[in-house]
Amino acid sequence: MHRWLRHIPNLISSVRIVLAIPIALALLHHAFLPTVGLFAIAAASDLADGFVAKRFGWQSAVGGILDPAADKLLLATVFVVLAVLRLLPLWLMAAAVARDLIIVLGAIAYRICIGPIEARPSVVSKLNTLCQAAYVASVIGREEFAMPAAGVVTVLGALAFVTIVVSGIDYVLRYGSSAWQQAKSRRALPNVGGVA
Repeated sequence: MHRWLRHIPNLISSVRIVLAIPIALALLHHAFLPTVGLFAIAAASDLADGFVAKRFGWQSAVGGILDPAADKLLLATVFVVLAVLRLLPLWLMAAAVARDLIIVLGAIAYRICIGPIEARPSVVSKLNTLCQAAYVASVIGREEFAMPAAGVVTVLGALAFVTIVVSGIDYVLRYGSSAWQQAKSRRALPNVGGVA
């Protein structure tokens, strides 16, 4: 088997990152139907890269970072554009973007101060991604097809906000705890072997 085949999941994730540009442009031009098609392709690519990586054992450190980064970039881009178009509340967009910034900056700080970080999304983080995607789809569907009902969009928006907050706190607590344990371990090292 050719070694380059191992990079297929990363290539698929990279395609999802690139798709953020045409999706944003389509939204800005109120081309909601093409947006739905492009968003569906992005969602399919998210399922495909995970399936291929696990099915053939092609997981990698790069893929562990690239896959969630692609999801965050795509959803953040869509949230920002929809907020600019006044199709979703500015505060909800700010919450979503702030969460992602906190996670990214926290990961960078962890890498610099502590060391390598294992990028493993939690269950609540995956649920948040699903809720955000469902909310975005409902907003676009409501604008283009007058469905689902406004109440459904509101409920999905509330779910997205709750999972944004909970998953953000979860990340801070998990990696904050990990950093604290690593720092304690490092402080204890000089005392090993009776060295004062």
